Amino acid sequence: MLYHSTRSVDTKVDSAQAVLSGLAPDGGLYVPQQLPTIDVAACLQEDTMSMAARIIGAMLPDIENMDDLVRKAYTGKFQTEELTPTVDTGKFTVLELFRGPTSAFKDVALCMLPQLLTKAKTQKGMAEDILILTATSGDTGKAALAGFQDVAGVKICVFYPDGGVSKVQRAQMVTQEGSNVAVCAVKGNFDDAQTGVKNIFAAAENGCLPGGNCSRLSTANSINIGRLAPQITYYFKAYADLLKRGRITMGDKVNFCVPTGNFGDILAGWLAKKLGLPVGKLVCASNANNILTEFIRTGTYDRRRPLHKTISPSMDILVSSNLERLLFFMSGGDTALVAQLMGKLNREGVYTVPEEMKDAISQEFWAGFCDDAQASKTIEKVFKEQNYLCDTHTATGWAVAESYVAETGDHRPMVVLSTASPYKFPAAVLTALEGEQTLDEFAMMDRLQEKTGVPIPQNLSGLQEKKERHTGVIEKDKMLEFVMNL
Repeated sequence: MLYHSTRSVDTKVDSAQAVLSGLAPDGGLYVPQQLPTIDVAACLQEDTMSMAARIIGAMLPDIENMDDLVRKAYTGKFQTEELTPTVDTGKFTVLELFRGPTSAFKDVALCMLPQLLTKAKTQKGMAEDILILTATSGDTGKAALAGFQDVAGVKICVFYPDGGVSKVQRAQMVTQEGSNVAVCAVKGNFDDAQTGVKNIFAAAENGCLPGGNCSRLSTANSINIGRLAPQITYYFKAYADLLKRGRITMGDKVNFCVPTGNFGDILAGWLAKKLGLPVGKLVCASNANNILTEFIRTGTYDRRRPLHKTISPSMDILVSSNLERLLFFMSGGDTALVAQLMGKLNREGVYTVPEEMKDAISQEFWAGFCDDAQASKTIEKVFKEQNYLCDTHTATGWAVAESYVAETGDHRPMVVLSTASPYKFPAAVLTALEGEQTLDEFAMMDRLQEKTGVPIPQNLSGLQEKKERHTGVIEKDKMLEFVMNL
């Protein structure tokens, strides 16, 4: 299957090369010339591993032995063989995406990406080491570090915004072991870190670091199609669960509410729909940084605003990279238009899509946002009424799902994606349940377990006792220099 940039069709690569490269040479994101077809009915009858192999294999057909790669990626790493269980709370169905090794939804893709990348590297006969560069708003960093730890022929460097992640998220990253990993804080926000990574790619010479460095660059962010493709699976898995429970019959449409900042997670749901899954409305949930809500409702994307630090830091983003892929698909593949819009965003910080594209997007998506106060009230309410403990991002999704139902009267089954364990944000979650706290954040984890009876994930227990190995903090314009010195 051939892939090309969202900004030009001039450079075409197969799906294995698209995964290896991560980002197209012109700065665009790789998209398939044509989406594949799959047997949806057969897919929904399969176990989760087989389902994943079928879907990822369809999206990335040039990578061989997909069934083996899937089983190597996931076996023994998740709390359950179904990987992403669903929970019926009595109101919404919660799709739990945090049952993996780092307690965040990124595990589904970032356990898989190292298998895809190393297999593609072997198939292409690439001799050089691969250097994975990744910016994180909190969860991608640890999941990528864990996935690529000590993988032969691969190095990984993660940048995160200094002070812009929770203490638990930071501890997960700075204590990361491995001979091939590097982590560094950037003075700035996530968008600064993400822009810095893109600038390093722009400075690359034939896909390598400048100055004769022979490391080939790639990325673990969802701009890499190898990160995005595995995420499609859990939409199929959730639909299959509803079928098995008799909540729906085959063909019934199901709505999904997705808390998102970089737009990758919800775009995976849209791709699932394009592959034939009966998806109804995709509800985009934002926090106080509600740039996506504004865009979906008005057609104008305007990042010229302050970035708010919230209790849902993984969504503290103003430049949603994966939205570029949606623009490509919704424009009917108009690469010139996408290039024009991305150019305006870079130069002016704002663009407006044509009216027909705005209308097409609003047919597929609905958007709302939830501020910190509402998210806190939602955590308390859901625990009290549904006896379900959710993190701040999931609470954002739940609150927006409620708004969607109230405003539209659409009572089709709603699946709320739960993107992280509440123990990744214990201060915010415990404060929502008990009021302001004076405890240390790690002590709050213990108190939260005492109060709720929900066990602390094993990977987070005792985290504060681990040695910090990566404590660097740099200016945002020093990222390339940092990478060159690895």
